[in-house]
Amino acid sequence: MPAAPHRTERPPLTKIVATIGPASESPAMLGRLIDAGASVFRLNFSHGSTDEHARRLDAIRQAAKAKGVCIGVLGDLPGPKIRLGTVPDIDAGGGIELRTGQSVLLDRTIAQAEVREETVDDRCELVPALPLGYGALVDEVEPGQRVLINDGAIRMLAVGIEPGGNALRCVVTVGGKVTTRKGINLPETNLNVPALTDRDKELVRWAVAHELDYLALSFVRSAREIEQLRDLIVAEAPDREPIPIIAKIEKPQALANIDEIAQVADAIMVARGDLGVEMDIPEVPPAQKRIIRAANDWGKPCIVATQMLETMIDSATPTRAEASDVANAIFDRAGAVMLSGETAVGKHPALVVETMARIARAAECALARGQRDARPPEHLKQTRYRTAALAHAAWHLAKDLDAKAIVCWSQLGGTARYLSQNDFDIPILAWSSDHAATRRMALLRGVHPVLANPPDNGRLAEWTDQVEAYLLEHGWAQPADPVLLMAGRPLGSPRVVNGMSILEVGDPNGGYRRPE
Repeated sequence: MPAAPHRTERPPLTKIVATIGPASESPAMLGRLIDAGASVFRLNFSHGSTDEHARRLDAIRQAAKAKGVCIGVLGDLPGPKIRLGTVPDIDAGGGIELRTGQSVLLDRTIAQAEVREETVDDRCELVPALPLGYGALVDEVEPGQRVLINDGAIRMLAVGIEPGGNALRCVVTVGGKVTTRKGINLPETNLNVPALTDRDKELVRWAVAHELDYLALSFVRSAREIEQLRDLIVAEAPDREPIPIIAKIEKPQALANIDEIAQVADAIMVARGDLGVEMDIPEVPPAQKRIIRAANDWGKPCIVATQMLETMIDSATPTRAEASDVANAIFDRAGAVMLSGETAVGKHPALVVETMARIARAAECALARGQRDARPPEHLKQTRYRTAALAHAAWHLAKDLDAKAIVCWSQLGGTARYLSQNDFDIPILAWSSDHAATRRMALLRGVHPVLANPPDNGRLAEWTDQVEAYLLEHGWAQPADPVLLMAGRPLGSPRVVNGMSILEVGDPNGGYRRPE
């Protein structure tokens, strides 16, 4: 019998992704986050060394083992984030203060920012020159396109390339202070920067070597970039199931190609931070709904991220607007919600996860009370996959029987994915003897993975006895509750699901046919 905690309160169907940082990296805090409802932990590769991430990864896996649960680990690649170079403290208070209407040069030849004198109409003007981390920007930005610095806090318009071809002149439309390594966003420019930087490739190799469960690709623009990352992952470990890829949607180009991206990615993230800089803020909510809809149409998990409970970095309670934001993502059928700074550097990491779990459960109860129809993924309706058809049928059977749970044997996670795609209002317990598969199933909405070996004889009847004992021991069902079982013969074989049966828990003569 696999070990698992007795649950006094059922975890939400919606999965919670928690970013690990200085505030949450201790073994004790990781255990508290698991107890509070976190299912997946995120390592943000934009910060910290691989040694730090290795230490955190080991702590996560030790905490999960101690709790007897399957926890996924997501590595978030930095991607081609364009940044300024070094900006010394030229003005009082540090950095350089840019004024509205002022000219600014983005120069690819200098190592650090400087201020140059120019004569305009017999007047001397001081023009800041800022160093670039990506020099090709000078050639790729066209006159009239926007250049945004520090998440859009500073806004400029490109004027044109300077004589000599080494600097781009811009005019400031919204001023502010600029400091070292601030990010640059170019919402109207089609850049030729590669999707995977040399640093990304190093991190991919590290992630494969350490058997991470998901990799998130930042600043995705096309489906081809997803395939490039997958090719790199496969080349690093050709004999293993490749690490699933999460496409982060944070650029207008990705939104324009959302169906093609959703088709090839393993999961989608609504990365609202850079998305809210690359497009006007009023456009972000409808964009979020469009991204979630595309993910659901292709049967892919969708994570909504960025500033979900931002005030809880310092406060012990969220705002009403933040609670509504989390709930509305769930109402739109997002399968997961993500915490960033709230758990990485915030004052209340465990409390913020507990709060998000409470909001998720309340939203799910509201959904369950409504009249809902089966909604299999739009683009999978015409498929003839046997498991997909069984999963769709299970939705109707569970509704008719008022089933309390669905239990499946899902060796590599395929059956669990098909079931999760059908948007059940009841938990899905997915059994497997594959360690990696159970950790990856931790991201699937409604799915609670169970790591266990199949019975020695491979018979379904013995496994059914184990399932029944597990459900009763850990509070997933009560005596006489109906539960659906899905599995294949022989038990434990990958990609084999050929039957569904009904179990009345705790009653061997309850009128339901038990699998033999």
